[in-house]
Amino acid sequence: MVKEQADARTQFARMVETPIPKLILSLAGPTVLSMLITSIYNLADTFFVGQLSTSASGAVGVVSSLMAIIQALGFMLGHGSGSTISRSLGQQDTDSASRFASTSFFTSLLFGGVLTVGGLAALTPLMRLLGSTETILPHARDYAFYILLAAAPMMASLVLNNILRYEGKANFAMIGLVTGGVLNMVLDPIMIFGFRMGTGGAGLATALSQVVSFFILLSMFLRGKTVSHLSFRAFSRQPKDFVQIFTVGFPSFGRQGLASIASMLLNIAARSYGDAAVAAMSTVSRIFMFILSVSLGIGQGFQPVAGFNYGARRYGRVREACLFTIGAGAIFIFLISSLCWWNGAALIRLFRNDPAVLEIALPALRYQCLAMLLQPVIVSTNMLFQSIGKAGRATFLSCCRQGLCFIPLILTLPQIWGVLGIEAAQPIADLLTFCISLPFLLQYLGQLKRMDRQTAAL
Repeated sequence: MVKEQADARTQFARMVETPIPKLILSLAGPTVLSMLITSIYNLADTFFVGQLSTSASGAVGVVSSLMAIIQALGFMLGHGSGSTISRSLGQQDTDSASRFASTSFFTSLLFGGVLTVGGLAALTPLMRLLGSTETILPHARDYAFYILLAAAPMMASLVLNNILRYEGKANFAMIGLVTGGVLNMVLDPIMIFGFRMGTGGAGLATALSQVVSFFILLSMFLRGKTVSHLSFRAFSRQPKDFVQIFTVGFPSFGRQGLASIASMLLNIAARSYGDAAVAAMSTVSRIFMFILSVSLGIGQGFQPVAGFNYGARRYGRVREACLFTIGAGAIFIFLISSLCWWNGAALIRLFRNDPAVLEIALPALRYQCLAMLLQPVIVSTNMLFQSIGKAGRATFLSCCRQGLCFIPLILTLPQIWGVLGIEAAQPIADLLTFCISLPFLLQYLGQLKRMDRQTAAL
């Protein structure tokens, strides 16, 4: 107990006293690497499956909607508990931190199990619902079967990863994610081509790597490397604790859940133009998840800093951290987007060397390169409000990009502009989301400045 209290005090001092640039970069570095590895192994699936056929490549886009559902639930529980955990640790309340960690972890296993049973029972209609054509369907079924089997450990891994990050233990979170990602990239060609499993091999490779990642992350808690602890005894029976997790985590659920719906609607709009259109938009989406992972990784390095310091009433540090995160994200996004713009055609051919795919994918990629420059403000604003427990604003903003803005656009623009409407829907949605987010950000940064002055005057 004495050692645990000393560890908690040391972590508290680090989070509220270390200079902001040094602290965020130390937390963001492992997180960015983790996000990049995760995106790379998603790209690896796209690359290796793309060697089979255009229909198989389209299946990756269809099943990505299913994975977004798993991520929506995992991020809701992980961010919902993690935000509370970081603020509890900022107040040096380790018992509450352990209660929320245990509650979210065991709930994720339950939710994952329900998704496995329900998804496997309705696999074919589920794949059609997510936008599969009849030629893509067999590949999508094979891929999704293994993803559904691993839904519980995949969901729980997201919870454990977020708890570690919110504690400020980003290095531990990185170990689990990077190991799983590297393993996935190694297993993909073995399962797809070595064992001749085709698209199902990519699904099995992903499932196995996620299970390994889960056990690595779990071991951090079992070996006492964390401030919060997992136990059945700490699992909450209080409805108010579940309400708090779901309320604070709902912005993540909204963001990822709407991403699943958006992906499904994108597939449905694209399938009117054939398998090449589905494969093209799937490829572009995977490429830009790679780019966006940089901004998300830096933002996730910011989240525990915001939560800890808000809980400790260090409002000036919260404001400084937010501004630094936006600036650092803008630099990285500009560099990566520029590389993608100038090498767009070669990048697309790398995943599927099909002229029909390239014709649709290249304009979409370049439109999205421009829109990516807006992401640092969008991501940082949403993560600021979620990290400090402002669930209402965070939920509204998280629903803008893939929901309030994108869904009406993807339902209407293809009817007006045809393929151009499919290519331009997401960039226009990003521009609208930026315009909505910026006033919220500027108003609250001013409020944090006033709160810091009032606290200093006490």
